[in-house]
Amino acid sequence: MDSCIKELHFSYLHIPVTINNKFLVHPSSPTPANQSPNHSLYLSNLDDIIGARVFTPSVYFYRSSGNQLENRESLVMKRLRDALGEVLVPYYPLSGRLREVENGKLEVFFGEELGALMVSAKSSMGLADLGDLTVPNPAWLPLIYQDPEEEAYKILDMPLLIAQVTFFTCGGFSLGIRLCHCICDGFGAMQFLASWAATTKTGQLIADPEPVWDREVFKPRNPPMVKYPHYEYLPIEERSNLTNSLWETKPLQKCYRISKEFQCLVKSIAQGQDSSLVCSSFEAMAAHIWRSWVKALDVKPLEYNLRLTFSVNVRTKLETLKLKKGFYGNVVCLACAMSTVDSVMNDSLSKTTRLVQEARVRVTEDYLRSTLDYVEVKRPKKLEFGGKLMITQWTRFEMYETADFGWGKPVYAGPIDLRPTPQVCVLLPQGGVESGGDQSMVVCLCLPPSAVHNFTRFLSLNDYT
Repeated sequence: MDSCIKELHFSYLHIPVTINNKFLVHPSSPTPANQSPNHSLYLSNLDDIIGARVFTPSVYFYRSSGNQLENRESLVMKRLRDALGEVLVPYYPLSGRLREVENGKLEVFFGEELGALMVSAKSSMGLADLGDLTVPNPAWLPLIYQDPEEEAYKILDMPLLIAQVTFFTCGGFSLGIRLCHCICDGFGAMQFLASWAATTKTGQLIADPEPVWDREVFKPRNPPMVKYPHYEYLPIEERSNLTNSLWETKPLQKCYRISKEFQCLVKSIAQGQDSSLVCSSFEAMAAHIWRSWVKALDVKPLEYNLRLTFSVNVRTKLETLKLKKGFYGNVVCLACAMSTVDSVMNDSLSKTTRLVQEARVRVTEDYLRSTLDYVEVKRPKKLEFGGKLMITQWTRFEMYETADFGWGKPVYAGPIDLRPTPQVCVLLPQGGVESGGDQSMVVCLCLPPSAVHNFTRFLSLNDYT
């Protein structure tokens, strides 16, 4: 089993970074925002939900493509900046800012001094000094710009796109991006980044598909009709030891490379235990990770209700609501599976997998409409972590294919640090220039030091075989 699942390790290091320059990038030609001093844009309740009121950070590493380092930094910055200015014409909402209007609802507004923020930085290290560039490392945080005075979770009056380019002594560089989740979901972000990359690479604007705003298609019903309980947003009192285990200790970020063969094995175990179960690899792996995590943390009491949440892309499930090609807003709903600690730890993998599958199947267009109405009525103000593990699936995104800005595919593309939200598990594609089409995935999550050994053992199926 060792060849199918491998614990990955990253270097604990300090990366010295010097900020050279900060500047705003504006659309290179007039946009609808220039036609009216009071121009604003509607955000749907999927854009405006509490879980979207964050910046999603990611980093992309690029090796040096030649020996000519002279003027490379100014050339890279100019090409990225010019291309961003071009792309911000069709994607002009990213040059705006967010503000709250009636009832705390968000909207995008514009003004003369707005734009996306770009940062030029330099490090005295080379890419080779950073260790394994295929494993997300919290030490990379200096490669993503955050103002020292910035409040946690601040999104109002902030640039909606913040991009830091950090140059290393070897001629390689990183592109650290913070993108406001209110403007787009993962698929929308990939659409925007693909446009920016293609425009940088070719020197001419490429926006295919043409971006579409159209957030009004997701307006709530009048009157609202909340038809489902939406446990994913309900507060649940934390009566277990989860909070103490994860938040009050110093959790470690751990990553595991899971081969395609191992994913198929987990799926076959789940389906072998129940001949009527036909599931996806994701459903089986999500159940297996949840079970391994709960067992490793030794969650108590056994009768406490746990929740597993994960995002479901509803684009393919829309029947009456029609989205134009190029729509880049949030079209995801949270699915929620619930079970007691005892059941998660002791039920068969097939039974837990079925819970995950049923949660996913419940997310339909009707469920999306109910979510829109629920937010309209309740407008949740804080994220609920009680008894919850949240799985975020980045394996569906073509992060490597879309991020060739003219300097080749990135060595790594993805998140950095999960520790600020230690109840999040991220599934990443095994990508990059060295992957060779490897269909493995990387599972990243946070664990207290005392739980690492047991989690690794359970994840490796050592309690099934």
